[in-house]
Amino acid sequence: MSQARQIRLATLFNANGFHIAGWRHPDTQSESAWDIDHYASIIKTAERGLFDLAFLTDSVGMLYDGDLEVASRFAPINFLEPLTLLSALAPQTTHIGLVATASTSYNHPYHVARKFASIDHLSKGRAGWNLVTSATNAEARNFGRDSHLEHADRYVIAKEFFDVVVGLWNSWTDDAVLADKDAGVYFDPNKLKLLNHRGDHFSVKGPLNVFRSAQGHPVLVQAGSSEAGIALGAETAEVIFTAQHELDGAVQFYSDVKSRAVQHGRAAEDLLILPGIVPFIGRSREEAQETFEKIQGLIHPVVGVRLLSELLGIDLSTYPVDGPLPPLPESNGHKARQALLIETARRENLSIRALYERAAGARGHRILIGTPIDIADDLEHWFTSAAADGFAVIPPILPSSLESFVTLVVPELQRRGLYRQRYQYTTLRENLGLPTKTQHS
Repeated sequence: MSQARQIRLATLFNANGFHIAGWRHPDTQSESAWDIDHYASIIKTAERGLFDLAFLTDSVGMLYDGDLEVASRFAPINFLEPLTLLSALAPQTTHIGLVATASTSYNHPYHVARKFASIDHLSKGRAGWNLVTSATNAEARNFGRDSHLEHADRYVIAKEFFDVVVGLWNSWTDDAVLADKDAGVYFDPNKLKLLNHRGDHFSVKGPLNVFRSAQGHPVLVQAGSSEAGIALGAETAEVIFTAQHELDGAVQFYSDVKSRAVQHGRAAEDLLILPGIVPFIGRSREEAQETFEKIQGLIHPVVGVRLLSELLGIDLSTYPVDGPLPPLPESNGHKARQALLIETARRENLSIRALYERAAGARGHRILIGTPIDIADDLEHWFTSAAADGFAVIPPILPSSLESFVTLVVPELQRRGLYRQRYQYTTLRENLGLPTKTQHS
């Protein structure tokens, strides 16, 4: 008898929580954004909650770098380099997957392949790469460009980048290492494959100078929900993070992406879709609502307008904050997020202020406010409605929001038989139910 399908859980976090005003909340340790003990405590909480993976966000530019007044009011401008951080967290954990963001616009494939393969070994097969194309001009200006690459061009580059990285990870067969001291042969040269890639954007001979890990190669994660992002994810990703507000839309997205994966010759179950949720949990609904309203009251209007401007791709500072959204041009940055926010504003007749208050807590992800039973009911409904394989739990306040989810919601999911009681395996692929990537002669 096959095992019943169970919910997969990831946590997406930065230092102070996802809410734009998270750093101002009294439960947040605002000066801990560079403290390894703080990050270790967060990831150990997630591992205690038996999460499949922890996912580090990243940016290679200072957010709002053109407006220092806004930047000075926005704590998440301090980003420790994620692969360095994962290297420090790997020996402090034993089972949870370690996923980091690396941009295909501002890296080279060989560096990305080598760094993630190294993390995969150091963690004994628990690494994952979140492929992004980046979205801001602030990042472009740090890499010799005046503006960010066009959206379509970014995804063309990303596909070739992906092909090179995976090709490098497949440089060696699983049994290439002989370490035969008597014969004086360290590896079998017949079990090495040179990549010899020459494309439109990259030229990489190979091989990678890191052998294959316990899970074959790192798990491939993607978060793009634009048309180009969906196309790339259906072909290449093994886990997709997505922002979905409405159940019907989430069911359609789930079906569409899975169908596209099958068209690429993949098994539908080898691609996991995890919509993001931002939970505000209380032992009563009133307590949960109070927690939400308290942090909403900490949003500085200047920061709220600037955040919304960034997400929508237009400067909103000259428009009345209590007026409606103006007509908007198509964004070159967060295309899917822009469309989601505009649709929400039009559908609910939201002012700029109301929309930035909505965006401040979740950046377009779904906010859940309620008791542990309320949260579990919602997750179960989406899961059983074929809208999700699991969820990316995005704590608005750290460490308290993640602690509440692990302490209060996880036991309720376990009681319903929807979530594991223990880790069964040691590699990220095995715990996600994904096939190990073998490479034979």
